[in-house]
Amino acid sequence: MTATGADREAAGSTTRGYWWWERRRGVALDVGLALVSALECGLEGVDFAGNTGLPTPAGVVFGLLAGSVLLVRRRWPIAVVLVSIATTPAEMGFLMGLVGLYTLAASEVPRRITVVLAGMSLVGTFIVTYVRLRQSVAEQADFGPGDWYVPLVSVFMSVGLTAPSVLFGLYIGARRRLMESLRERADSLERELSLLADRAEERAEWARTEERTRIAREMHDVVAHRVSLMVVHAAALQAVAPKDPAKAVRNAALVGDMGRQALTELREMLGVLRSGDALIAPVAAGGGAVPLAAVGQAAAAAAAAASEDGPRLSELEALVAQSRQAGMVVELSVDGELRPYAPEVEQTAFRVVQEALTNVHKHAAGARTWVRLAHRGAEVAMQVENGPSDAAVADAGLPSGGNGLVGMRERVLGLGGVFVSGPTDAGGFRVSAVLPDVSGPSG
Repeated sequence: MTATGADREAAGSTTRGYWWWERRRGVALDVGLALVSALECGLEGVDFAGNTGLPTPAGVVFGLLAGSVLLVRRRWPIAVVLVSIATTPAEMGFLMGLVGLYTLAASEVPRRITVVLAGMSLVGTFIVTYVRLRQSVAEQADFGPGDWYVPLVSVFMSVGLTAPSVLFGLYIGARRRLMESLRERADSLERELSLLADRAEERAEWARTEERTRIAREMHDVVAHRVSLMVVHAAALQAVAPKDPAKAVRNAALVGDMGRQALTELREMLGVLRSGDALIAPVAAGGGAVPLAAVGQAAAAAAAAASEDGPRLSELEALVAQSRQAGMVVELSVDGELRPYAPEVEQTAFRVVQEALTNVHKHAAGARTWVRLAHRGAEVAMQVENGPSDAAVADAGLPSGGNGLVGMRERVLGLGGVFVSGPTDAGGFRVSAVLPDVSGPSG
């Protein structure tokens, strides 16, 4: 696993605590450089004291103090360069000047300040070199170079003592900023990937929840209606068996047919679920988490297969006939010309009517029922209304989970339709729904 920016900061914080140094090796390096620079300046302070008439100990102390300034090069690089420029006439601080200019160029100091101080160091070195070299040439009578010698050598010396340190410092500073930028970008990308992974997990969980809800709704629609009719027919079979064996045989045949239909629909639904599992299984077998794409593909395949193999409005007459065979008085009226709709629209319309009839069987057995279907320009409307039921047979003894109306509402609203349900003034119950033709008339 890769460490995030916070992890790196936490790891780096364990090595801090030495004033402005971030690492122990930085402390050791600067202390070592300061000691070498102080020793160099102290030795050069002897010549400086001899040339200026100062006591030798004073020159040595001055050199030691000036050279030790290199200790604060990371904190105050400008001060180090200024001290090196100030000690240039004394011909001391060679190491301090090189390291100071490098540190200044590599730091976050504005470039104009770096250019000014580097120029001052260059000019100071040139002047001191020019003066010393001119004096040396004048003292050697037998050495007579041309007039070009002293200026040219002075330029070479000043540039050689200034330019390499500045250029190398600029390179290191640019590289350091580039690495920091890349590190921040990597941390940002890592955070974005983490957020994307979290969102993918949320969407995968949402897809699984939606699929579970859809499957539960389909199971409820299939099982509740078929089994409710089977229970009604079984009760009728039990009542008429001693009196009318022929009618009992017909009721028994109807129960068998409905059971086989329910099993067929359940097998089709389970087949859709197995096809969805087949899409995910190869990915899961390879180890690791199942990608969101596989989950979405499986859910989409299951929904598409269920829509294609689901019931159609053309089967509505057979649905009403089943309820009539169970003893319900049902009237079906259709307004407008029947036309094909999108599979999900036809399936939803069929399920709404089916669930409404199932509720009549459960809660209003024996009530007169009206099923109305209307084909309009850009929508299809359906209504199932039952009158008051006979008090003697008002309860068929069928269990109810209270999810029928909720499932119908979810189906209709999911397609952008309108769903209304509630009791009527006559003591019955009405379920109404309007679904838009999402695909338009197909001719």
